[in-house]
Amino acid sequence: MSLFDTRVPAVLLRIDRNPFHHGTLGAVRSLGRAGVDVHVVADCAGSPVRTSRFVRQLHPPPGPDASLDDIAAALLRVAAGIARPAVLIPMDDAGAIAVGRLDEALAPAYLLPAPPAGLPERVADKAELAAVCAALGLPHPRTTVPDSAEQAAAAAWRLGLPVVAKWSRPWLLPTGTGLRSTALVRSTQEARELYERSGEAGSRLLLQEFLPPGPDRDWFFHGYADRSGAVRAGGPGRKLHSWPRAAGLTAVGAWTPNPEVRALAERLVGELGYRGILDLDFRRCGATGRYHLLDFNPRPGAQFRLFADSAGLDVVRAAHLDLTHRPLPDGAPRPGRAFVVENYAPLTALRPAAAGRELAWHARDDLAPGLAMSALWSRHVLRRLRGRLRRRATAVTPPRVPLVRQAPPVEPGPVEVPGPLGAPGLPGDEKDEKAGSL
Repeated sequence: MSLFDTRVPAVLLRIDRNPFHHGTLGAVRSLGRAGVDVHVVADCAGSPVRTSRFVRQLHPPPGPDASLDDIAAALLRVAAGIARPAVLIPMDDAGAIAVGRLDEALAPAYLLPAPPAGLPERVADKAELAAVCAALGLPHPRTTVPDSAEQAAAAAWRLGLPVVAKWSRPWLLPTGTGLRSTALVRSTQEARELYERSGEAGSRLLLQEFLPPGPDRDWFFHGYADRSGAVRAGGPGRKLHSWPRAAGLTAVGAWTPNPEVRALAERLVGELGYRGILDLDFRRCGATGRYHLLDFNPRPGAQFRLFADSAGLDVVRAAHLDLTHRPLPDGAPRPGRAFVVENYAPLTALRPAAAGRELAWHARDDLAPGLAMSALWSRHVLRRLRGRLRRRATAVTPPRVPLVRQAPPVEPGPVEVPGPLGAPGLPGDEKDEKAGSL
């Protein structure tokens, strides 16, 4: 008999447009392999996710600028088509926050965890998270939320350059502005200029003490807080490689026992009364050895499948079992297990893994997404390369301005014929030599 109540489907919600979000595919496969019908509410038109054999049905997502009412209407339309209660799992911060605000409207149609009102939005907000850590006495990088461009410059100097700049609500960043959710600021002028773009970003700028990366310093914790508040499934993991390098998403991660990280995660969940899936990011300070909480994401992390234990339990399966009042199996951890996003770490994906490994895209029982990703990623890379070559080819070199010196008149003499271009003695040789040495 299946552990799962397969009469109850799952609905995955993703508002952010990202065709390469492998976490969504991981959730589709995890629940689909358990016999659960999986419905996906996301923009999958250009995504490998749509090709997975475990997708029961794709549904159009709310628009990029959808209101809460629009999101509720889209989810209730899906629920009406399914015609029975479903487990709803948001796959990004914007979705998690919307569902948290809409819990009363969605409750008749969906099975949802019950965190304290407004808590998912509070912990996802980077500025609010700093206040939460200060109130609970949890290690967190020193953080300032400036009220003016001058305050931003002063704070950057006081914290010690370089500093980390974050937009407190990155899910509100509009596309096409060039703004990144997190950036390293190296001067007070950069801090001032970034603050002046707050109106474009849609949320507050915060400046944070920079904790340098290094070996064994970047950690994460994934888990599911059940109806009783116990943290189930998941575990602590170490980020071995990231993309972009030293920042960004986990390209290669390993399940690594760490009692201190686990204790911090369980303490945070207990003191806040959090319920549901969580993804925490930590960085260990090289000077003090303390683990500082950097991010609290109230949804599955993209690499959550790293923590599939000996019973096959992961955070999305834990959510489905708990919300359908089924017991969660007691599996054993699998330390050393690796997770690799092969489009960001192709060489690692080819190496043997003694303790076991899961790839983000390729799977023997679901071949189409991996093949689709390879084709899509190749086109993406070629487009980027062509764009760079085009920009280089059309770059305009500033014209040289000849230096004219006033010289006394000389007597006419024999006329010299210049040698080949670049021969000694011709004007411009000094510039060419300097340019070649850059």
